[in-house]
Amino acid sequence: MASKFAQFLTDQGIDPRRVLTASRAIERLRPEDRKIKLEKRRAKGEDAPAGGDKDKQPPPKPRSGRVVTERLLREATAGKPVSGPAKQRLLRAVNRVLEQKKKTAVDLRALF
Repeated sequence: MASKFAQFLTDQGIDPRRVLTASRAIERLRPEDRKIKLEKRRAKGEDAPAGGDKDKQPPPKPRSGRVVTERLLREATAGKPVSGPAKQRLLRAVNRVLEQKKKTAVDLRALF
């Protein structure tokens, strides 16, 4: 018996290799993400004044750097338990593929 995730992929005609490629494009760290992490690490090490940076905007959140792997995709299609962050990465990748196919995005409950 196929899992809900595997059934969704077959119903929508999505090749699992496209999910892997889409995830790599979305989640991979870029130079601007590395810069954000470096600035955060530097600011953490310095003794900054307590009230001096209240008007300063926090830096944008960097990408996770963790892509959907073949193992994760195998486990999700087999119906094995998958962690919450891994489900979110799969959801983002599937929604990117659906966007490329000119279809509407889905929510997490449609996949798992």
